[in-house]
Amino acid sequence: MSKVDYRSQTVIVTGASSGLGAEFARQLARRGADLVLVARRADRLESLAAELTRAHGVTVTTVTRDLGLPDAGRTLRAELESRGIYATGLVNNAGFGTHDAFTDEDPDRLQSMIALNIASLIDLSRAYVGPLTATGNGILINVASLLGFQPNPYMAVYGATKAFVLSFTEALWEETHDTSLRVLAVAPGATKTEFYDAAGQNADYGTKRATPEQVVKIALDTLDRRSAPPSVITNSGSLAVAGKLLPRRAMVRIMGWAARRSLPEQAAAGTNR
Repeated sequence: MSKVDYRSQTVIVTGASSGLGAEFARQLARRGADLVLVARRADRLESLAAELTRAHGVTVTTVTRDLGLPDAGRTLRAELESRGIYATGLVNNAGFGTHDAFTDEDPDRLQSMIALNIASLIDLSRAYVGPLTATGNGILINVASLLGFQPNPYMAVYGATKAFVLSFTEALWEETHDTSLRVLAVAPGATKTEFYDAAGQNADYGTKRATPEQVVKIALDTLDRRSAPPSVITNSGSLAVAGKLLPRRAMVRIMGWAARRSLPEQAAAGTNR
């Protein structure tokens, strides 16, 4: 495949009010893509939309919505198409995580996490996989995590949701491999976003944090490769390598030891804001 022509794209970015979502929006706009920005915080979306329109002359539509509600993808597509907006790209970035022992987790919070991190992503992907494939130049990026490569004690449900995203996206990459649709799972390690403001500064296990700019550039550069892989680790890849080389028992114990060091700062963190 040739490089993506973003000047002909209209890309939906979820969780776009901060962090990786906002940075995806900035770098896509810089490449000439029109955008649909989706999140719950209307003021931040409007501010970002004004910034991108002013800087790059692209068309930016904002949608204030809680994507954790049922049928998020189908209702969003119906609303946008009723307004004459037909997306050619989708970045599923919205999600959040919690950092606590499973026995101490709020059951309602866990259900909300699964609804947003998994159910919403699946509904959005299913709603748009057909239209994105039909464009001849479509892109689908799902933001997973380095934590999706191994079990994560004290972030058990969050890590499991990201393992789901990674597995699903790589499978979809193969299913659509003979089409024009470009599918990619992005697996960032620790990154300088609001996630750690709430989850606790030690929840990165002491690893060096990448900037959102670095993570998104690697993701978009990967999509432009002639033979792009189904997933890309953007930073701290040694953790994923260790998960493949070490015995399962040893890896789980190591992850548990690392997580317990950060437990005094117990909190939740999110990007669907």
